[in-house]
Amino acid sequence: MTPEQIRHSLLSWYDAHARDLPWRTGPAAGQVGVRSDPYRVWLSEVMLQQTTVPHAAPYFLKFTARWPTVSDLAAAPDDEVMAAWAGLGYYARARNLLACARAVANDHGGVFPDTEAVLRALPGLGPYTAAAVAAIAFDEATNVVDGNVERVMARLFAVETPLPAAKPELKALAAALVRDGRSGDWAQALMDLGATICRPKSPLCDRCPLTAACAGLASGAPETYPRKTAKAARPHRHGVAYILTRGEEVALVRRPPKGLLGGMLGLPTSDWRPAPWSDADALAQAPASAERGAGEVEHVFTHFSLTLRLLRADGEAEGLIWTARRDLDALPSVFLKAARAGLSNLL
Repeated sequence: MTPEQIRHSLLSWYDAHARDLPWRTGPAAGQVGVRSDPYRVWLSEVMLQQTTVPHAAPYFLKFTARWPTVSDLAAAPDDEVMAAWAGLGYYARARNLLACARAVANDHGGVFPDTEAVLRALPGLGPYTAAAVAAIAFDEATNVVDGNVERVMARLFAVETPLPAAKPELKALAAALVRDGRSGDWAQALMDLGATICRPKSPLCDRCPLTAACAGLASGAPETYPRKTAKAARPHRHGVAYILTRGEEVALVRRPPKGLLGGMLGLPTSDWRPAPWSDADALAQAPASAERGAGEVEHVFTHFSLTLRLLRADGEAEGLIWTARRDLDALPSVFLKAARAGLSNLL
């Protein structure tokens, strides 16, 4: 198949099978080629980084109901946005979200720039997000390449170079298929094909519109693409979290603005380090007199896994934020998990 035949086949498939997503206009809504609201495109793309569609969709609906425009979001207090983001993870995204919204509101009159180059200059917008907003919202012929698109290219052209070294090659192959016209639909068609048909495991090749062109399928083992370099073992860290209660209230702290979970509320903790904490060291860092152990929890971040030992502590201490137990659901998942485990052991 020629590039033009590949585009025609995939866009025809997309017109019939596009996913119906809350941030999307297009074929699923009977609006072929209709452009989407750049605010909704941008917000969805930020939320979908390292997050699945089913998990992100409820957050997207809540955000757009509460802050329907980028200017509304820009005017929101940091604490409210960070609390609304809790549970989506990767909290640097929420800080970048606010920085970008405020730049659009303050420097661009509340209107998103309509080219990839200017979008790229906004804080927190990497190459992929800028290309996606430019294509989907403004129909610019940009090269939108995420993990789904990389997988489609690797299989379509049977790329033998393993990831991550293959990324430039895969991006170049995708760029060769970009054309003027229906740029947003093309980008979303590739994403949908990767998400629903050309899946990481058990690809549904019998339903794919590009089987005639797929070198990976012709090899007899399309699921083995993209080739991957063996991953290094994820390091493990240890920490101590302190469960300090006062009646029906639990003590929290505000984490430093930068770093992992920066600016979020969380339980008081020790540092997180490679070696387990001794009893003496764990007690020495307690915000109040520690009474007894309350178990431990395990949590996995992108770059390391964590064992949090839980210690029950009681009494007053300075610099704490007392929060009702019923309001703990807004905590990041690692602290919510630890709080639930520690409090359940107190019943």
